[in-house]
Amino acid sequence: MTVRELVSVLPEPAVLRDRCRAIAMLDVILDGYGLMHTFVPGWREGVDLARMENGGGDLYAIVFDPAGVFLYGFDHESDATPWREEDRAHWPGLLDGLPASLARYAKEPEFQFEGFFDASVCAWREAGDSAWRCGPVEFGPHESDGGGWLFDLVVDGSPDAFVGFAEDYYERSVDRDAVAAVLAGAPLTRAVVASLRASADFDIVAGQARKLGWAVVGEAAAG
Repeated sequence: MTVRELVSVLPEPAVLRDRCRAIAMLDVILDGYGLMHTFVPGWREGVDLARMENGGGDLYAIVFDPAGVFLYGFDHESDATPWREEDRAHWPGLLDGLPASLARYAKEPEFQFEGFFDASVCAWREAGDSAWRCGPVEFGPHESDGGGWLFDLVVDGSPDAFVGFAEDYYERSVDRDAVAAVLAGAPLTRAVVASLRASADFDIVAGQARKLGWAVVGEAAAG
């Protein structure tokens, strides 16, 4: 799946934001350090940011701005990697049509590597629009931009999809019911945290949860 297909299956912006925040919350519970998925409320004034970095050079960022949502990903082994050429260059059409209201994010210093916007896939949705958009990119039958696997968790959004990812990544069993509770946005409880990581310090996890704007049930929620 390339970005051309991705834009047809991405959820509504509000659903996507909630899903990204829940996935980040699950990563906090399951690990707590060196997180793959993160969510930063108020990254910029009125703007939230979801990120994924897998430690192998692949990543994505999703910016939730009042003007709309800007999404990009970088698959360093994809056909669309800017590194396919000695002088890095975007895949033809990648940023064509990016609206002025969101265009500044392609120039955001935090999304630059050595002064270049490293992206193999890019999509957006302006506030009030009824559909996700992308540039007029074209791919051959066996060419890819990484749009499928980079965003599979946020597209699927099911407990089974996250459990499959987490059990492979953390190499241990993961409680599906606890995952489902977090993905549904339920307040964080000691039982859920213990079910996902028995060794977790609930007070520490609760503190991180509150930074995400997550409701916490228990003594750690006070103060």
